[in-house]
Amino acid sequence: MQSTTALEVTILKPVVHRKQKSQLRELVETIVSAVLIAAFIMIFIARAYTVNGDSMLPTLHHGERLLVDKISYRFIEPSRGEIIVFKNPSNPSEQFVKRVIGLPGDKVAISQGVVYINDQPIEEDYILAPPRIGFAPQIVPEGTYFVLGDNRNNSEDSRFSRVGFLPKELIIGRAIWRYWPLSKISLMPRPAVFTTTDF
Repeated sequence: MQSTTALEVTILKPVVHRKQKSQLRELVETIVSAVLIAAFIMIFIARAYTVNGDSMLPTLHHGERLLVDKISYRFIEPSRGEIIVFKNPSNPSEQFVKRVIGLPGDKVAISQGVVYINDQPIEEDYILAPPRIGFAPQIVPEGTYFVLGDNRNNSEDSRFSRVGFLPKELIIGRAIWRYWPLSKISLMPRPAVFTTTDF
């Protein structure tokens, strides 16, 4: 009787061991799959971006986190008013977040605190304060964009040679969603002036 019990125990042990191995393998496969999916999303579809600095006040604050859509601009062109993340033309390892103001072929100017697109003044209710620095009228070259920070008086943007007119190939993507802090979760809509004005 004792030997039968011992035999039963001996037979059961490998079954339990195989079950544990199977569970461990499933766990490893799940983790690897999740990592690969996340990597695919980060490389080709979307990525996280942390706002660094105050150049987009009052819209975005330092330390806020955004989800950036990396795929849309492969099929469509950026639109006026969209918030984008891009590589600094003077230092591609540095990334900025600004708002698209002028499209290729647009005539842009800043005079007496007012931004003009194709000679039309923009009523901007989303900026911190009117810009003190002007910008002589210029045509945005093909394949480039004119970008500004919403904090016009504390922003390194297309008004300055270090950024200048932004080549499309340096655009990483479009900010579509603020997900941190949790109290400020929101989409990143375009200001109404860019959807209601015929430039």
